[in-house]
Amino acid sequence: MGRNNLRFSQCNGRSESNLRRGLPASLMCNLYSITKGQAAIIEFTRAMRDTTGNLPPLPGIFPDYKAPVVANRGGVRELCLMRWGMPSSQKALLDAATKRADKLRAKRTEPDFKELLRREPDAGVTNIRNTSSKHWKRWLGVENRCVVPFTSFSEFNKAEGGAVWFALDDSRPLAAFAGVWTNWTSVRKVKEGETTNDLFGFLTTEPNDVVAPIHAKAMPVILTKPDEIDGASR
Repeated sequence: MGRNNLRFSQCNGRSESNLRRGLPASLMCNLYSITKGQAAIIEFTRAMRDTTGNLPPLPGIFPDYKAPVVANRGGVRELCLMRWGMPSSQKALLDAATKRADKLRAKRTEPDFKELLRREPDAGVTNIRNTSSKHWKRWLGVENRCVVPFTSFSEFNKAEGGAVWFALDDSRPLAAFAGVWTNWTSVRKVKEGETTNDLFGFLTTEPNDVVAPIHAKAMPVILTKPDEIDGASR
Protein backbone atom coordinates (compact mmCIF):
# COMPACT_ATOMS: atom_id res chain seq x y z
CA MET A 1 0.00 0.00 0.00
CA GLY A 2 1.08 3.59 -0.45
CA ARG A 3 2.56 5.85 2.20
CA ASN A 4 0.20 7.75 4.54
CA ASN A 5 0.76 11.48 4.14
CA LEU A 6 -1.91 12.51 6.64
CA ARG A 7 -0.97 14.81 9.48
CA PHE A 8 -1.73 13.09 12.78
CA SER A 9 -1.27 14.33 16.30
CA GLN A 10 -0.61 12.43 19.50
CA CYS A 11 -3.55 12.52 21.91
CA ASN A 12 -2.85 13.79 25.39
CA GLY A 13 -4.68 13.75 28.68
CA ARG A 14 -7.39 11.23 27.81
CA SER A 15 -8.42 8.04 29.58
CA GLU A 16 -7.47 5.81 26.63
CA SER A 17 -3.79 6.29 27.46
CA ASN A 18 -4.02 3.68 30.22
CA LEU A 19 -5.88 1.00 28.29
CA ARG A 20 -2.89 -0.93 27.01
CA ARG A 21 -0.08 -0.42 29.49
CA GLY A 22 2.19 -3.42 29.81
CA LEU A 23 1.41 -5.22 26.55
CA PRO A 24 4.41 -6.43 24.54
CA ALA A 25 5.98 -4.07 22.03
CA SER A 26 5.58 -6.61 19.23
CA LEU A 27 1.86 -5.81 19.08
CA MET A 28 1.07 -3.34 16.33
CA CYS A 29 -2.08 -1.24 16.32
CA ASN A 30 -4.11 -3.72 18.34
CA LEU A 31 -6.22 -1.13 20.08
CA TYR A 32 -8.40 1.64 18.70
CA SER A 33 -11.43 3.74 19.60
CA ILE A 34 -14.69 4.83 18.00
CA THR A 35 -16.63 7.35 20.07
CA LYS A 36 -18.88 8.94 17.44
CA GLY A 37 -22.52 7.88 17.15
CA GLN A 38 -24.27 5.84 14.49
CA ALA A 39 -25.72 8.84 12.70
CA ALA A 40 -22.27 10.37 12.24
CA ILE A 41 -20.81 7.05 11.04
CA ILE A 42 -23.63 6.54 8.54
CA GLU A 43 -23.27 10.07 7.19
CA PHE A 44 -19.49 9.77 6.90
CA THR A 45 -19.44 6.34 5.24
CA ARG A 46 -22.69 6.75 3.25
CA ALA A 47 -23.94 3.44 4.57
CA MET A 48 -27.37 2.54 3.21
CA ARG A 49 -28.31 -0.05 5.84
CA ASP A 50 -27.62 -0.32 9.59
CA THR A 51 -27.81 -3.68 11.38
CA THR A 52 -25.80 -2.76 14.48
CA GLY A 53 -28.77 -2.09 16.75
CA ASN A 54 -28.03 0.32 19.60
CA LEU A 55 -24.34 1.09 19.12
CA PRO A 56 -22.66 2.64 22.18
CA PRO A 57 -19.35 4.55 22.14
CA LEU A 58 -16.42 2.09 22.12
CA PRO A 59 -13.37 3.74 23.75
CA GLY A 60 -11.28 0.55 23.70
CA ILE A 61 -11.58 -2.01 20.88
CA PHE A 62 -9.20 -4.96 21.27
CA PRO A 63 -8.53 -7.97 19.00
CA ASP A 64 -11.50 -10.34 18.65
CA TYR A 65 -13.93 -7.69 19.93
CA LYS A 66 -17.00 -6.97 17.85
CA ALA A 67 -16.79 -3.56 16.22
CA PRO A 68 -18.70 -1.51 13.63
CA VAL A 69 -17.62 -2.09 10.02
CA VAL A 70 -19.05 -0.80 6.74
CA ALA A 71 -19.01 -3.50 4.05
CA ASN A 72 -20.64 -4.37 0.75
CA ARG A 73 -23.22 -7.03 1.60
CA GLY A 74 -25.72 -8.15 -1.00
CA GLY A 75 -24.93 -5.12 -3.13
CA VAL A 76 -25.70 -2.72 -0.27
CA ARG A 77 -23.24 -0.69 1.78
CA GLU A 78 -24.07 -1.87 5.30
CA LEU A 79 -23.00 -0.74 8.77
CA CYS A 80 -22.70 -3.98 10.74
CA LEU A 81 -20.76 -5.64 13.57
CA MET A 82 -17.85 -8.01 12.94
CA ARG A 83 -15.12 -9.61 15.07
CA TRP A 84 -11.67 -8.10 14.69
CA GLY A 85 -9.13 -10.57 13.32
CA MET A 86 -9.02 -12.20 9.88
CA PRO A 87 -8.24 -15.95 9.58
CA SER A 88 -4.60 -16.90 10.18
CA SER A 89 -2.74 -18.76 7.45
CA GLN A 90 -2.84 -22.54 7.34
CA LYS A 91 0.91 -22.57 8.01
CA ALA A 92 0.49 -20.53 11.19
CA LEU A 93 -2.21 -22.89 12.46
CA LEU A 94 -0.18 -25.94 11.46
CA ASP A 95 2.86 -24.64 13.36
CA ALA A 96 0.75 -23.91 16.45
CA ALA A 97 -0.91 -27.35 16.36
CA THR A 98 2.49 -29.02 15.91
CA LYS A 99 3.80 -27.32 19.04
CA ARG A 100 0.78 -28.49 21.01
CA ALA A 101 1.20 -32.02 19.66
CA ASP A 102 4.87 -32.04 20.67
CA LYS A 103 3.93 -31.03 24.21
CA LEU A 104 1.41 -33.85 24.41
CA ARG A 105 3.96 -36.36 23.09
CA ALA A 106 6.41 -35.15 25.76
CA LYS A 107 3.77 -36.27 28.27
CA ARG A 108 3.57 -39.65 26.50
CA THR A 109 0.19 -38.89 24.94
CA GLU A 110 -0.16 -39.45 21.21
CA PRO A 111 -2.65 -36.88 19.85
CA ASP A 112 -5.08 -37.17 16.98
CA PHE A 113 -3.28 -34.51 14.95
CA LYS A 114 -6.04 -33.99 12.39
CA GLU A 115 -8.53 -33.25 15.16
CA LEU A 116 -5.97 -31.14 17.03
CA LEU A 117 -5.46 -29.01 13.92
CA ARG A 118 -9.20 -28.66 13.34
CA ARG A 119 -9.66 -27.36 16.87
CA GLU A 120 -6.58 -25.13 16.99
CA PRO A 121 -7.72 -21.75 18.39
CA ASP A 122 -7.27 -18.87 15.96
CA ALA A 123 -7.72 -15.39 17.41
CA GLY A 124 -7.04 -14.00 13.93
CA VAL A 125 -4.81 -11.44 12.22
CA THR A 126 -5.70 -7.82 12.92
CA ASN A 127 -3.23 -6.01 10.63
CA ILE A 128 -2.51 -7.02 7.02
CA ARG A 129 0.62 -5.82 5.22
CA ASN A 130 1.73 -8.48 2.73
CA THR A 131 -1.16 -8.28 0.26
CA SER A 132 0.89 -10.20 -2.33
CA SER A 133 0.55 -13.32 -0.16
CA LYS A 134 -1.68 -16.05 -1.58
CA HIS A 135 -3.42 -16.22 1.77
CA TRP A 136 -4.64 -12.62 1.51
CA LYS A 137 -5.21 -12.31 -2.25
CA ARG A 138 -8.52 -14.17 -2.05
CA TRP A 139 -10.02 -11.33 0.03
CA LEU A 140 -8.81 -8.31 -1.94
CA GLY A 141 -11.78 -8.18 -4.35
CA VAL A 142 -14.60 -5.65 -4.12
CA GLU A 143 -16.91 -8.14 -2.39
CA ASN A 144 -14.52 -8.41 0.57
CA ARG A 145 -13.51 -4.78 0.96
CA CYS A 146 -14.65 -2.82 3.99
CA VAL A 147 -13.91 0.33 5.94
CA VAL A 148 -13.57 0.46 9.72
CA PRO A 149 -14.67 3.71 11.42
CA PHE A 150 -12.44 5.06 14.19
CA THR A 151 -11.69 8.25 16.08
CA SER A 152 -8.24 7.36 17.47
CA PHE A 153 -5.80 4.46 17.44
CA SER A 154 -2.79 3.47 19.46
CA GLU A 155 0.68 2.11 18.85
CA PHE A 156 2.69 0.47 21.62
CA ASN A 157 6.08 1.91 22.55
CA LYS A 158 7.81 0.62 25.67
CA ALA A 159 10.12 3.65 25.92
CA GLU A 160 7.06 5.93 25.96
CA GLY A 161 5.48 3.93 28.77
CA GLY A 162 2.92 1.93 26.81
CA ALA A 163 0.15 2.88 24.42
CA VAL A 164 0.56 6.13 22.49
CA TRP A 165 -2.67 7.40 20.93
CA PHE A 166 -3.09 9.16 17.58
CA ALA A 167 -5.97 11.07 15.99
CA LEU A 168 -6.40 13.52 13.12
CA ASP A 169 -6.57 16.35 15.65
CA ASP A 170 -7.56 17.00 19.26
CA SER A 171 -11.27 16.96 18.41
CA ARG A 172 -10.88 13.34 17.21
CA PRO A 173 -12.99 13.53 14.04
CA LEU A 174 -14.20 10.41 12.28
CA ALA A 175 -11.89 8.58 9.90
CA ALA A 176 -11.74 4.99 8.68
CA PHE A 177 -9.22 2.19 8.22
CA ALA A 178 -9.20 0.50 4.82
CA GLY A 179 -9.86 -3.18 5.44
CA VAL A 180 -11.08 -6.56 4.27
CA TRP A 181 -13.64 -8.97 5.69
CA THR A 182 -14.90 -12.52 5.31
CA ASN A 183 -17.36 -14.99 6.78
CA TRP A 184 -15.37 -17.85 8.36
CA THR A 185 -15.87 -21.00 10.41
CA SER A 186 -13.14 -21.74 12.96
CA VAL A 187 -12.35 -22.05 16.64
CA ARG A 188 -11.76 -18.53 17.94
CA LYS A 189 -11.71 -19.56 21.60
CA VAL A 190 -11.54 -23.04 23.07
CA LYS A 191 -14.55 -22.45 25.32
CA GLU A 192 -16.67 -21.41 22.32
CA GLY A 193 -15.74 -24.35 20.13
CA GLU A 194 -16.26 -24.08 16.38
CA THR A 195 -18.27 -21.00 15.37
CA THR A 196 -19.04 -19.09 12.18
CA ASN A 197 -18.38 -15.34 12.26
CA ASP A 198 -17.99 -12.27 10.09
CA LEU A 199 -14.34 -11.23 10.56
CA PHE A 200 -12.37 -8.14 9.55
CA GLY A 201 -8.84 -6.78 9.56
CA PHE A 202 -7.30 -3.60 8.25
CA LEU A 203 -4.52 -2.92 5.80
CA THR A 204 -1.26 -1.29 6.84
CA THR A 205 1.36 0.81 5.11
CA GLU A 206 4.59 2.66 5.89
CA PRO A 207 4.22 4.99 8.89
CA ASN A 208 4.13 8.74 8.32
CA ASP A 209 6.51 11.10 10.11
CA VAL A 210 4.21 11.42 13.15
CA VAL A 211 3.70 7.71 13.79
CA ALA A 212 7.18 6.50 12.73
CA PRO A 213 9.03 7.72 15.86
CA ILE A 214 6.64 5.63 17.97
CA HIS A 215 6.18 2.64 15.67
CA ALA A 216 8.61 2.43 12.76
CA LYS A 217 7.27 -0.78 11.22
CA ALA A 218 3.85 0.23 9.88
CA MET A 219 0.58 2.05 10.48
CA PRO A 220 -3.00 1.53 9.27
CA VAL A 221 -4.14 2.80 5.87
CA ILE A 222 -6.35 5.78 6.74
CA LEU A 223 -9.31 7.20 4.81
CA THR A 224 -10.55 10.67 5.78
CA LYS A 225 -13.04 11.68 3.08
CA PRO A 226 -16.28 10.12 1.82
CA ASP A 227 -14.84 9.99 -1.71
CA GLU A 228 -11.90 7.92 -0.43
CA ILE A 229 -14.35 5.55 1.24
CA ASP A 230 -16.26 5.27 -2.04
CA GLY A 231 -13.02 4.40 -3.81
CA ALA A 232 -12.10 1.76 -1.23
CA SER A 233 -15.53 0.15 -1.63
CA ARG A 234 -15.36 -0.48 -5.37
